[in-house]
Amino acid sequence: MKTDWNLEQKEKEQIIRMDEKTWRIEDTGVRFFLLAGSEKALLIDSGMRIHHARDIAASLTDLPTELLNTHADMDHIGSNGQFASFYMHAGETENWRRSGIGGKMIPVADGDVIDIGARELRIIHLPGHTAGSIAVLDVRNRVLISGDPVQQNGRIFMFGAHRNFHEYIRSLEKLDGMKDQFDAVWPSHGDLPVSPDIIGKLLHGAERIEKNEMEGTEEEFHGQKIMAYDLGFTVLLCDRK
Repeated sequence: MKTDWNLEQKEKEQIIRMDEKTWRIEDTGVRFFLLAGSEKALLIDSGMRIHHARDIAASLTDLPTELLNTHADMDHIGSNGQFASFYMHAGETENWRRSGIGGKMIPVADGDVIDIGARELRIIHLPGHTAGSIAVLDVRNRVLISGDPVQQNGRIFMFGAHRNFHEYIRSLEKLDGMKDQFDAVWPSHGDLPVSPDIIGKLLHGAERIEKNEMEGTEEEFHGQKIMAYDLGFTVLLCDRK
């Protein structure tokens, strides 16, 4: 029996039904997703200020719910404490341990498929934003849930010790070569949906930044000096060179 989660709370958290078996939950500038199959459901990320994503899932589906994290930045793991275990790429281990969030990591790798029952979800490893960042391809529905590396009208964080700009470019190249497999991109921040064509635009902009062909604007983020590069449709926040 589904939990009758408080309706006022639902409205506050902007739980939006995408289709019969898919929901997105907006959480103050970041979003996460609930996907239902015929056998179980999967939360993709667990929020930032929200710490009860499992309860939200129980209010929407009777199916047992598991959790997968696109990466371990704090705005994606807010409800991880509700789960004894979660799927995450092994490359994210250091970032996850730094978060202080417990639980058991079940490693996933590039090309792995999580089948939640007549709904195959393929893991795509996208290092760069973090070492273990992943996207999830909803194969049958031709939707890419991209995490942070692809955004429109967002701010992509590419500064700090655990970012790798060169790997980020390689990941964009990889995604650009796969865009015939999906018709829409659902990012964790910014606009939704986004056209797959944005990936090539991001790649072009990132390559120009790497080659010092684009001027940035110096900004301060929590006392750290960074460079902001406005691509016209999104902003890349990078380390100062």
